[in-house]
This record gives sequence, structure tokens and C-alpha cells, in this order.
Amino acid sequence: MKIAPRAKMDDGQLDVCVIAGIDPFKLACTFPTVYFGGHIEVRGVQYFQAYRIRVETESPQDVYADGEYVSRTPVEIGVQPAALKVLMP
Repeated sequence: MKIAPRAKMDDGQLDVCVIAGIDPFKLACTFPTVYFGGHIEVRGVQYFQAYRIRVETESPQDVYADGEYVSRTPVEIGVQPAALKVLMP
């Protein structure tokens, strides 16, 4: 699945995909486009890049990273350039 189709491992930016205001039926019909990245053109989907983001919610919500609990909102998330060495073919 290409949830963040423009993401690059070495550009030092976060790629953020926000889905809001889409009724459940339209969301279900749109879901298959995630496999080739087409969902970012759908109305109600916001896609942007940033070096740092802050997430605030009306009430505290759990925040997970890679399936692991890390914090509760509000939270600031950023990128530490060149902090991780990745080997690729």
C-alpha cells in the first residue's frame, strides 16, 4: 500500500496523509486506490510534507508509532536527519 506515495527516506521530511469528512461508503470505495497512491487526489484527503508537526485533539488521544504506544496528544513529531543508517540494494 502506498499511503504516503511521495515519501522519500532521505529527504528529511514527514509525509502526512489526513482523511477527514468522508462518509464511510465513499471511504470504502476509495480504499482500493491506496494500493497505487491514487487516494491523495480524492476530495477529503489532505497530503502534505513538513519537517515538524504538532497534533492536538479536543481530548487526549493515544499516539502510536510503528504499532507501539509512545505518548498522548498533544504531541510534536519531527525528523532527525541522518539519524538512522539504512542499507538498501
